[in-house]
Amino acid sequence: MSGKVPMTREGHKSLTRELRRLKAKERPKIINEIAIAREHGDLSENAEYDAAKEKQSLIEGRIRDIEDKLSRAEVIDTCENDTNRVVFGTVVHLRDENDGNELKYQIVGADEADPRQRKISVHSPIARALIGKEVGESVKIKVPAGVKEYTILGIN
Repeated sequence: MSGKVPMTREGHKSLTRELRRLKAKERPKIINEIAIAREHGDLSENAEYDAAKEKQSLIEGRIRDIEDKLSRAEVIDTCENDTNRVVFGTVVHLRDENDGNELKYQIVGADEADPRQRKISVHSPIARALIGKEVGESVKIKVPAGVKEYTILGIN
């Protein structure tokens, strides 16, 4: 892959912690599981061995993925964000004009996105529509369920 991967400082720390855990704990653990499964004899019909090798493949793939993203990371310091406009890293307070509910989202990198924590990817339709807007502005966003309209109540 090529190109920079935008992420917050916290997102970078989180990926770094995950990489350390995978290398220091998960990788040695799966190597041990493979060794134990190998001791059970014929590898051609050894389900434990096959499962362990599959798990090893997933762990190694995730390690490569994280190393790639960290090598291309563009850490954006959200402490210096201008709170007059919606930009990467800001927390946006919105009112859903369709039902009156108020929402709060932080715009983060794709690997940091977690809708349960109200963190949305900078590449999501909502974030793309909000970027560059100011408090008081309204945006209409086409979503699978139709068109949603939000008014920006605040930016942190």
